[in-house]
Amino acid sequence: MKAVIPAAGFGTRFLPATKAQPKEMLPVYDKPTIQYVIEEAVNSGIDDILIVTGRNKRSIEDHFDKSFELEQMLQRAGKDKYLKQVRKITDLADICYVRQKEQKGLGDAINCAKKHIGDEPFAVLLGDSITKGPKPCTKQLIDVYEKYGASAISLEEVPKEKVERYGIIKGIEVEKDIYKIEKLVEKPLTHQAPSNLAIMGRYVLTPDIFDKIEETEPGVGGEIQLTDALSKLDAIYGNTFEGKTYDIGNRFEWLKTSIEFAMDDEESKDDLICYMKEMIEKY
Repeated sequence: MKAVIPAAGFGTRFLPATKAQPKEMLPVYDKPTIQYVIEEAVNSGIDDILIVTGRNKRSIEDHFDKSFELEQMLQRAGKDKYLKQVRKITDLADICYVRQKEQKGLGDAINCAKKHIGDEPFAVLLGDSITKGPKPCTKQLIDVYEKYGASAISLEEVPKEKVERYGIIKGIEVEKDIYKIEKLVEKPLTHQAPSNLAIMGRYVLTPDIFDKIEETEPGVGGEIQLTDALSKLDAIYGNTFEGKTYDIGNRFEWLKTSIEFAMDDEESKDDLICYMKEMIEKY
């Protein structure tokens, strides 16, 4: 199975940090956000990845490309630990790139992958969200697809006051944590939301989604919404993710995620705890 990672957005909520740098390249603790995303795809058994980019996204390509000068410098300096890390990034997967020429929405970005995907099911991982769990989120969706033979999307319960930020589903639970979806609504008003089960940026889609995208008119924000195209599929299932999704779409969530990931690093954990205690006492 191939994977598509949309990474063409402007990242306006992170300005001025994203004026010349993609939001997908903003570091979460010690790695760019998009590296976590690609590692999830690889850990799900996928090594053929297409990243949909836009203007000013060259640093994404550079990050996953080979860096001869850097590797030679690290090798001469005997910095084997860093050399190993750099080479591992380059060897993660076979990564291709295509540009979304106009900002027409997530649905249009996915449609840019049509020629690369062909007539096969494929995974979609949004480039500004990270997941963590006992089994990779994308692998969980692959398992649902293989069991039901239909598209599958990751779901997570969100507080009622936050449903307006997400695509929301209405469905019937067919087994524990798996829903047969009856309705999808993009960013509904709180009182109109059919549930508090939100689509959380991971999908495994059948190739007929491309036809549905082409049939889809612009929706919320004047963009071609993937949620609207998904609602046209004959069958689609949702899986409440066993784990946690980190939405890196705004500064506060990005900061919290960086702190939480730093707490997983035994070299940094104690110093970070001491620092936070000092800051709390100070303020």
